[in-house]
Amino acid sequence: MTDDPGRRGTAVITGAASERGIGRALAARLAAAGWSLGLLDVDPEVEKVAAALGAEHGVAAVGVAADIADPASVDTAVATFEAELPPVTALANIAGISSPVSFLDVDLATWERVLRINATGTFVVSKRVVPGMAERGYGRVVSLGSTAMQNGGGTYSKSTYAASKGAMEAFSRALALEVASYGVTVNVVAPATIDTDIMGGRITDDRKPAFLAQLPVGRLGTTRDVAALIEFLFGEEAGYITGATYNINGGLRIG
Repeated sequence: MTDDPGRRGTAVITGAASERGIGRALAARLAAAGWSLGLLDVDPEVEKVAAALGAEHGVAAVGVAADIADPASVDTAVATFEAELPPVTALANIAGISSPVSFLDVDLATWERVLRINATGTFVVSKRVVPGMAERGYGRVVSLGSTAMQNGGGTYSKSTYAASKGAMEAFSRALALEVASYGVTVNVVAPATIDTDIMGGRITDDRKPAFLAQLPVGRLGTTRDVAALIEFLFGEEAGYITGATYNINGGLRIG
């Protein structure tokens, strides 16, 4: 790795299609910094997102529609990236779904769907991408956790979502230990109250006061805030950081 933007390698980002999502904000930020992009999303719109970012920033970018919890679908997508892009040096596991349903009301189907996408999806994509990083002796993995896991529930989502993010964080810490000797770092970024559609839609003016009352910094988090932190963890200078969870929550949880 070098500081030359043209030689940063490829960043694979899941959940990159949503216009207001963290994955798309990260893709735009990395493209502006010279990264090649392999974008995944269940929404076929991801192909247009990749084409637009590639054209705007003059970088190689490929988008493939895929179900992140389906190994065959992920394998096809990553094989496309490997054939058309520079070697993958970074992975951001961003794709996920929320669940505002309380434990007393939730059913097994909802539990299994949330765990399948948030936890199993992280495993499946990591399983396909990380071995190549280990073989090449370099890699950065960042997965999106949540303050909801730490607090036993979030400002919007409840126990099922918290459990899925807990599984992601435990997996990430264990994976960090297993691949550290191969030059691969694995970390978690745990946001709270970011204004994205995963919060049940846009946080409108009538909804905002309830969220702001919990935030000492007095404002909602933005996708740009989270993308900037992930970009740092993707950098070569972050190579001494692994198995860590970075809280980015406006003071909702201290410590």
